[in-house]
Amino acid sequence: MAKKALIVKGGWDGHEPNEVGALFADILTNEGFEVEVSDTLDSFNDAEALKALNLIVPVWTMGEIKGEQCSAVLAAVASGVGIAGCHGGMCDSFRTNTEWQFLTGSQWVAHPFNDGVDYEVNIVKSGSSPIVEGMQDFMVKSEQYYLHVDPAVNVLATTTFGISEGEHSANGVITMPVVYTKKWGQGKVFYNALGHHADVFDISEAKELMRRGFLWAAK
Repeated sequence: MAKKALIVKGGWDGHEPNEVGALFADILTNEGFEVEVSDTLDSFNDAEALKALNLIVPVWTMGEIKGEQCSAVLAAVASGVGIAGCHGGMCDSFRTNTEWQFLTGSQWVAHPFNDGVDYEVNIVKSGSSPIVEGMQDFMVKSEQYYLHVDPAVNVLATTTFGISEGEHSANGVITMPVVYTKKWGQGKVFYNALGHHADVFDISEAKELMRRGFLWAAK
């Protein structure tokens, strides 16, 4: 029986939710998933239907989620349903909802250099995860996300923020998670901070991280 995935896309158009949602649907379909793509948060209304899924993929930047919708997602993941996503589509989804942030493991707070930054994604070599097995460091030209991060996450890839204009640089050079996993009850959580625009996934390593993350997280 095919595994079932629900992609819920929408929110701020600047993150190209239609294009990213379509790309993720293709990845999952190619892996044998039965994929439903929705453009409404009402897809989170039915808690029991969510628990019948194998994977939830949020592609929704900013906006507001109803309390009962968030609770339904949290309960589904706690029961064993995986959740996986990228960039603002998962970790800048609902800025006023701390429960969503608790589930997903981080919250975007800044991109000090804005878009078009050349930076390196460094694979954590000691990471004992199939998601990064055999992968090498790679370069990206995109936004470099500054996140507030749950200390419980298992960091699989990082990036380095150098000194720049801004008060944050008083802290010196810092290392920031880019890819991580965590657990929520019986469920698995995967996040990749890349994905400002869909074309980031033209980079083979960025796309492969999403593919492996989906497969790892899915119940």
